[in-house]
Amino acid sequence: MSEFGRLELHPVADRLDLVAQPVAALLRGWPTTPHVRVAQIDPELADTAAFCERYDVGLDVSANCVVVAGTRAGVASFASCVVLATTRADVNGMVRRRLEARKASFAPMDVAVAETGMEYGGITPLGLPDAWPVLVDRAAAETETVVVGSGLRRSKLVLPGAALGEIPGAEILDGLGR
Repeated sequence: MSEFGRLELHPVADRLDLVAQPVAALLRGWPTTPHVRVAQIDPELADTAAFCERYDVGLDVSANCVVVAGTRAGVASFASCVVLATTRADVNGMVRRRLEARKASFAPMDVAVAETGMEYGGITPLGLPDAWPVLVDRAAAETETVVVGSGLRRSKLVLPGAALGEIPGAEILDGLGR
């Protein structure tokens, strides 16, 4: 066991009970899994600001993963965006263009939960549907160690920022986070 801020970290492979099922499915075969740690947290503190304050984790190493829905000619497409908590994803510019959508916005909570198989407030870029692009801001990928959701509100994953670029479907983008 090790620590990061006030988090007690465990090798994720030893605690797959602390991640959502789609996340566990990816982790079982992902070469980067040995570098991923998991920490149990109070699910009431899963939202970024409360989490960072309680567990002494900087916003500059905490990454948010949001689900974006784009539409064109009545057809919906989805992507996830991973940006540091000090920024916001450029949904109406970069993401909308990447999805080739006329309109893009954050997916409604019930849609995000149903499409990902994860809990709202815990959605992570690991284990998302294969067809989805995982858009990662370069700043997050270049962060030495980054904290992301686990698919559940009751835990967080800690991994090398570079590992974000190794997620299936990942695309590193300059300026995604603004």
